[in-house]
Amino acid sequence: MNAYTSRVLEGLKTRNAHEPEFIQAATEILNSISPVFDKHPEYEAASLLERFVEPERVIIFRVPWIDDQGKAQVNRAYRVQYNSAIGPYKGGIRLHPSVNLGILKFLGMEQILKNSLTGLPIGGGKGGCDFDPKGKSDNEVMRFCQSFMTELFKYVGADTDVPAGDIGTGAREIGYMYGQYKRITGLYEGVLTGKGLTYGGSLGRKQATGYGLCYFVKNMLEANGKAIEGQTVLVSGSGNVAIYAAEKITEMGAKVVAMSDSNGYVYDANGINLAVVKQIKEVERGRIREYAARVPGSVYTEGCKGIWNIPCDIALPCATQNELDGEAANALVANGCYAVGEGANMPSTLEATEIFLQNDVLFAPGKAANAGGVATSALEMSQNSMRLSWSFEEVDEKLKGIMKGIFTQCAAAAKEYGDKPTNYVIGANIAGFLKVAEAMMAQGVV
Repeated sequence: MNAYTSRVLEGLKTRNAHEPEFIQAATEILNSISPVFDKHPEYEAASLLERFVEPERVIIFRVPWIDDQGKAQVNRAYRVQYNSAIGPYKGGIRLHPSVNLGILKFLGMEQILKNSLTGLPIGGGKGGCDFDPKGKSDNEVMRFCQSFMTELFKYVGADTDVPAGDIGTGAREIGYMYGQYKRITGLYEGVLTGKGLTYGGSLGRKQATGYGLCYFVKNMLEANGKAIEGQTVLVSGSGNVAIYAAEKITEMGAKVVAMSDSNGYVYDANGINLAVVKQIKEVERGRIREYAARVPGSVYTEGCKGIWNIPCDIALPCATQNELDGEAANALVANGCYAVGEGANMPSTLEATEIFLQNDVLFAPGKAANAGGVATSALEMSQNSMRLSWSFEEVDEKLKGIMKGIFTQCAAAAKEYGDKPTNYVIGANIAGFLKVAEAMMAQGVV
């Protein structure tokens, strides 16, 4: 590692030792972009990396709300406005008990590079709260979201910071937040993305992350003389990203044989019936175990980690960070998996990533492969600004072009800077970083 990046990383580890996810993300990114500083000593002279790794602003606030029993509850919320060098902050709002500042900083740092790769003018940010929408009534969720936005509205806006959905934040939550923002400010503007189609949302947004993942994987495979048709696929998770990744890769001719949630996974040798999964997860908000009771021949297994022991050609981790560790990576390699596409944010540990790269597994890192969601969010912002709406086909065609462009950038940077031309981890990090770095240099020390 370049001496400059090593020094900055050690400083980060000292100051943020209590934030393991952030340190993990920073280690992976700084290791990857180290060669850039050998070619650009002016970056060190301007202390660019020290500025890049620190958020421009972090807002922490309480969210008091009243439950259905009339009791006051209080949660802690955050907004990390990480980097605005190439556009307004853009990144989701995560609602989950695990949310803390370290996780949001890791997500925010990844978001900077992901947003840069899209080629669209959006900076990086992330937010969330340790509130859990699971098991809450619609009225409880509404009261929480209204209280959350009553504080957050001060810091966001169509040209300042445009949050979106994430784990725990779907169309229902976005709707309640948007209603409160409009009520307080009197503004009907694109301050949130992932909105309903009746009030400024974009066709294709729900499908975009999963579809975009498959478009990236398809480009990656074709560049290496392989195809998706006839391949066996594992998809972890059963939320928005997982469902639509499974839908698109099935359309492309592959067979998805397993999906999961936080409790366990289902295996269906005949191919997952997505209509059943959508009914359970999108309509009933149920658990994946119910699939086995409805589809003859399928098997449910407690514990979601075991999904990676199933033989496959392609693995698409689409659940959450660090779900795929070294043991799981070794199992995938031993069972013949030759391609991994990250649908979630940092679902593979550093050890797992290294195992994939050492064994020549084609590896599509999340900041590139799952950028379709934020790309389509930026398209939603464009439609809101222009007061128009594009068809699903128009949005999908733009998404295909964006994902092809992202792969092309990653491949070019990997060839120029990487140890081998298929190291798309280095390619994604460097391609995303260079655009942000040049914008920061042009704007001076701010």
